[in-house]
Formats: sequence, structure tokens, C-alpha cells
Amino acid sequence: MLKDIVEVKAIGGYRLWLRFENGVEGEIDCEPLISFTGVFAPLREVDYFAQVQVDSELGTIRWPNDADLDPVVLYALVTKQPVPDYGAENEPVGQGR
Repeated sequence: MLKDIVEVKAIGGYRLWLRFENGVEGEIDCEPLISFTGVFAPLREVDYFAQVQVDSELGTIRWPNDADLDPVVLYALVTKQPVPDYGAENEPVGQGR
């Protein structure tokens, strides 16, 4: 079941603090998740990365260039659950579009 992100804070480097609609909250390091190529290239600049905000329409986070991350993956990382396997035909989170 999808859990929308309702709050995000950049907390230094490529780390984010997230809070989900069900009250679950926690920190994640996005550096291993993002390839920093394509639409994610601007996020390499830490000041740009810190411009992250909640996209309440999609229930996830996004940056000014509309790069976003899968909220299901983010929830799994925060809760330390296995990341869902979308199958070989899909790219991992943050690998470009």
C-alpha cells in the first residue's frame, strides 16, 4: 500500500529526513540511490539537492527540475524493509528516465 510523503527536509549532503502520512519518519542517504546523470545530474550540486520539496499530488518528493524518487522505495528504506522488485524491465530509482 502506497504511503504518501508529507514532509521532507534536506539535512546535509545527500541525506533527507522524510515523514509519511501514517506518521513513519526517518532519514535516508540518497547518494547510493541516484546515478546523477540525465534528469538527476543537477542533484550532484548539494545546494540544488537541498531544494527538495514534497509533491503532494504525487505523494513523493521532487526537485525544481521535476526529478523525483519512488515513494515506495523511500518508504522501504526508511522502514528498513526490502525494496520492492519491479522486475528487470524497470530501472532502479534515480537512474534516469
